[in-house]
Parts: sequence; structure tokens; C-alpha cells
Amino acid sequence: MSVQDVLNQIKDDDIAYVDIRFTDVRGTLQHVTVDCDLVDEDFLEEGFMFDGSSIGGWKSIENSDMKLMPDLDSTYIDPFYAEKTLCVHCSVVEPDTGEAYGRDPRGTAQKAESYLKASGIGDVAFMGPEAEFFLFDDVRFSNTINKVSFEVDAVDASWNSDTEYEMGNTGHRPGLKGGYFPVNPIDDAQDLRSEMLTTMKQLGMKTDKHHHEVASCQHELGLIFDSLTKQADELQKYKYIIHNVAHAYGKSATFMPKPIAGDNGTGMHVNMSIWKDGKPLFAGDKYADLSQEAIWFIGGILKHAKTLNAFTNPTTNSYKRLIPGFEAPVLRAYSAQNRSGCVRIPWTESPKAKRVEARFPDPAANPYLCFAALLMAGLDGIKNKIDPGPAQDKNLYDLPPEELEGLDTVCTSLREALDSLDTDHDFLLAGDVFTKDQIDGYLALKWEEVHAYEQTPHPIEYQMYYSC
Repeated sequence: MSVQDVLNQIKDDDIAYVDIRFTDVRGTLQHVTVDCDLVDEDFLEEGFMFDGSSIGGWKSIENSDMKLMPDLDSTYIDPFYAEKTLCVHCSVVEPDTGEAYGRDPRGTAQKAESYLKASGIGDVAFMGPEAEFFLFDDVRFSNTINKVSFEVDAVDASWNSDTEYEMGNTGHRPGLKGGYFPVNPIDDAQDLRSEMLTTMKQLGMKTDKHHHEVASCQHELGLIFDSLTKQADELQKYKYIIHNVAHAYGKSATFMPKPIAGDNGTGMHVNMSIWKDGKPLFAGDKYADLSQEAIWFIGGILKHAKTLNAFTNPTTNSYKRLIPGFEAPVLRAYSAQNRSGCVRIPWTESPKAKRVEARFPDPAANPYLCFAALLMAGLDGIKNKIDPGPAQDKNLYDLPPEELEGLDTVCTSLREALDSLDTDHDFLLAGDVFTKDQIDGYLALKWEEVHAYEQTPHPIEYQMYYSC
């Protein structure tokens, strides 16, 4: 899209407003809406000034001016606003130099793509995320000095099998870990998910499927892979659409990794491949028909897995999912088809579809930072020829203790992940993709979350310790 193309679209489609959107450090989509009368060639080429001090983890108030630069290839018409509004994703730059702001997640993703090309290893990295989510009818929580609690509910939840409803209880609902995947009336969200997928298609997004997931109230829609920054943009749109379609149905969607205890948590498996000169780099004659580069790429992912956790599993709640017993990939191992390790090589007949799947990320991740960090770890594996060791084709969930002792795990807490990022981040600094200032700022922001979590009494502690 050229500047003139966008201006023509505003005129031809009777656009009333332009919504300029960007993503903060935590991965929250932010926006400013501008009257289209003010959107001209200068606006699209020179960007929009805003106050960076009001965004967590960014600039201080004495040096707060920042500029949003629209990416004109990312435009789409918002499907939810009453007034016709054209949306565009932006990167953040320094207003005085025009250089990319070092803490801008989208800028980091773009730098990762540039670094890949400069390395000579490949010219495009494809990402295919599979982000799950939960749908609830009622969500309530409290965090005050004398009350810490939460409660969620949904008509189709497994725990409502004996609930009395005014119109009666139909009894058709998935049981615990029983949602994958019976037809309706047990799966009663078919039409809701179809509307989500249809809305995505109307925006030009590449989709393939939708279904109920394993846990009660858990669902997934399918996005077809795309290049790194483009797919991060698409994942932000994916979340936005799911939240808003659910809201229109009177429901609440959450990408929180573990919103309920005793059932499976929510993951975001990320399928990755690198191409060079129009050919897939990961297809070869090694294990599971992978190339040597793909094996080394896996080596980098497994070596840096604990550091990656800081970006791929960036919440304290993430580690309530990464526990044994709920299909979560906690062991740093790889295998063909086997879903119990951190990295899987999905079966495919086509060399073009040969890819590596990281199974430990979750959808609370900032997609720009998550994808960029995964790519940088994999490239470090290729550059340094990191051997991931032998594949593990056994069911890792059922290994006896003596065999488990030889396998490393991912982090068990956000605290551990942040400590790992603090000590192992040189591979992220290669090519100035991530910066030391950016990592320090990210750590400071995340340590606030850790301390808030660790210093707040939990209801389970009352159950265990109140009468001690």
C-alpha cells in the first residue's frame, strides 16, 4: 500500500476515522483515533506524536515524546466500531532521529527479520501460532487489603452438570479434560467460533479451522502461518476479534494461561520455519526428514529455553500451566510427532511444510517479543552448531523417575525465567535486535509483577495455614 493508496481508500470507502495502533511491552494493543480530515500525506509519512511516559516500561516523563509510524501494509477496517474506521499498526521511533525506539516490541520483530537476512542463513522466517483461549459467562475477582478471590462461571462448564437453571439443565457439556472434541450440543460454541473466524476472514486474515479444546470452556481458532512481524500483527488482530465477538455474545474471553485449577491450561504452540531463496531450509535427510540447520535450530531453542520463558511465558500464571499432568510440555526435549516434549516436529509429506514446533509458549506472550526471541535462539543454534542431543520418542509424561533425572526442564516460575534472562541474553543482543536497555526495562517491569504476586496472600494459604 502506498500513501496514495491509503488516501484513496479513505475517500472511496467513506472512512470517518483512522485508528493508529501499537503494542506495549506487555503485549497490550493500544490505540489513538484520528479524524480522517487530519490524515494526509504528511501524516502518513511523518507519523503521529504521543506521550511515551504513560506506557508502562517505556520513557520517563522528562523525555517522553515519541512518534508512531504507520505501516501502510497493515491497514484494515475495524469490524466493531459504529463509525467506519481504518486501522493501521504502527512501529515506534525516536522523534528527533527517526530511529527505531529500542523498547518497541514491533521494532524488535522487524530487527529480527533484518538480522536473519543479514546472517545469510535465510531471508524469511515463518511463524504459525496456535493460540488457545477460554470463554466464560461470568468473571469476578477482588484484590483488596482484606479480600483476595476470583470466581468464573459458564453454562457449558463441567462443574455445572447439576446446577439448577430456570429453563432446566440440558446435561450436555464436556466433562473434565473432555472437550477435545465432541459435536454439539456438547460443544455449544460452534456458532460463536464461526463468527470469530468469519470476522477474521472479512479482514483478510488467513484462517483454517476452529474447535473446542481439551479443557472445559477452552477453544482454539486456526491461523495460517506468515512472516514474523506480519504474523505478530495478525495475532494481535486475532486476540482483538476474539475478545470483541465474545463480548458481543455476552461472554468474556481470556488468554490467561491457567484461569482454572484442575483442568488443562492454555498454550500457544508456535510452528517455525526458515526459507532462503524460495526454498525451505528445514527440509533434509536428518532425523524426521529435517536438515542439519533445523537440528541446530532446535539445539538453540532447547539451550536457551529458560531464557525464552521470560518472553514466551511472561506471567506468574504461566507457570501454573507448565506443570506435569496437564499435557504441558515441561521437559527440554524434542521428538517427531510426540507432543510431550518442548519441541515437536509435526508430520508432513511436503518438504515445504517441514517445520519445528515450540510447544511451551502461551498466548499471554507479547507476540513480537516471543517470535523474535524464538528466532534469535534458533539462529544462535545454527551459528554455533548446537547439538540438541538424541530425540526422545517415548511418552515423556510416563517416564520413570530414573529416566526423568537426565532431562532438563523449562522454568518453574517467572522469577526463575527472569533470572535466566538476566544471565543468558547475549544471543538476543546479536545484531542489536534486542538491546541491553530494553532487556533491563523488561526485567524491571516483570519484577514488579513477581513481587506483587509473591507478597500477596493467596486463598489456598488460608486453607492450609489459617489454623496452624
